[in-house]
Amino acid sequence: MKVFLVTLAAIAASFYFFPFEFVFLPGVNTKMMVAVAGCAFAGIDFVKYRRIIPDRRFVEIFFYALAVSFISLVSITYNGTHDHSFTGYFVSMLVWIAGAWGACGVIKAVHGRLDAELVAAYLVLICSAQCILAFIMNMYEPLRLYVDGFLGGTEEYMGIAEGRLYGIGCALDVAGLKFSAVLVIIAFLSVHGSRFVQDHISWYVAAFIVMTVIGNMISRTTLVGVLIAVFYWTVSGIAWILGRRGMEWGFVRRLAILLAVAVPVVVISYNLSPVIASDIRFAFEGFFSLFETGHWYTHSSDILINHMIVFPDNARTWIIGDGLAANPVTFPEIDPYYTGEEYHGYYMATDIGYLRYIFYFGLTGLILFITYFCKVAQACMSFFPRYRVMFLMILAVNFIGWLKVSTDIFPVFAAFLAVALISGQDKYEDGDNGSEELEESSAA
Repeated sequence: MKVFLVTLAAIAASFYFFPFEFVFLPGVNTKMMVAVAGCAFAGIDFVKYRRIIPDRRFVEIFFYALAVSFISLVSITYNGTHDHSFTGYFVSMLVWIAGAWGACGVIKAVHGRLDAELVAAYLVLICSAQCILAFIMNMYEPLRLYVDGFLGGTEEYMGIAEGRLYGIGCALDVAGLKFSAVLVIIAFLSVHGSRFVQDHISWYVAAFIVMTVIGNMISRTTLVGVLIAVFYWTVSGIAWILGRRGMEWGFVRRLAILLAVAVPVVVISYNLSPVIASDIRFAFEGFFSLFETGHWYTHSSDILINHMIVFPDNARTWIIGDGLAANPVTFPEIDPYYTGEEYHGYYMATDIGYLRYIFYFGLTGLILFITYFCKVAQACMSFFPRYRVMFLMILAVNFIGWLKVSTDIFPVFAAFLAVALISGQDKYEDGDNGSEELEESSAA
């Protein structure tokens, strides 16, 4: 029975973290469904405690999200466009929080408790499961056709990504950045996790290897998390060698054992299966290029460097943007009077996050958006001081990811914010501020 309930909780978490649309429910994704459950849980808390605690840190984050929406509105109004990509960002933020509340509420109902490490464990579980599912779907066509039969929506990152590995609502760079965030979570917990994590460290290390290999097959953006995690382990290993607090010997031993098993398995699979060989070459194209030709090359990085680095040519765009994120040629409704140059893909033919934000709402909006994410990370660090370095690494994943794409990883932060909000409600029952007690319990 426990396994069944944990599976249900994992499905709820995946519906939140990797949302998708059912073909029979167009326009309604699973995140929205879980968000409805989150509102129900919040309503129950309201009835139980007679109030929803408006923690000042959450309120501050909300107003920064509102400011991002406002500057977006100013930009499209000034430029006379109809691209509302970010004008409703504060609503999107609330929906993500509600979705996280719903997923965390189910997890709490199953386990009778809720804390940061438990939610992190579920993130590791669903990311690993998505990778394994994507790999099986790629090798076993009947399963892929079955999944394709109920996946709806027009967004590739939520549905079917032609020519690429994909899971259920798990594809492309959106998935890659989420994998990266979870990889740094594993890296941190493997060194500073509780006794529960250390007792199950083999599963965490195995999940790391699975996400490193298959996650890069899904999206090479996953490499961002791998590199940050390896850097963190290197620093922790040096501290350990010098006799300071660092990683435990049990983790080092299990990592070595699992790598000794994983590397031969990957090599043998590469040589036996042309399909797997093609996927591995795609996942680690840069490394194969470096080994075979002596220089680093990937098709995507070549496009990025040689075709997508384009800057505004006027002061107005630098300050307030052009009010365009989507391509007005592909979507004429966002600017019916657009007569400029035609581009392929996104506006100005660039998908680089920082540049897309500048073209949309200028440096004004970009700086505000960066500040918003810093405030989100700061709030998480305030709620959970013990995991301060972990949240800094997640923030680094977000900002490094923007060098390639415009996807953000607020859903990762939202999961932990939901833990803080729900835990604050529970502690409020005793008549105290909750959030202050949460800080103390997290630091313990």
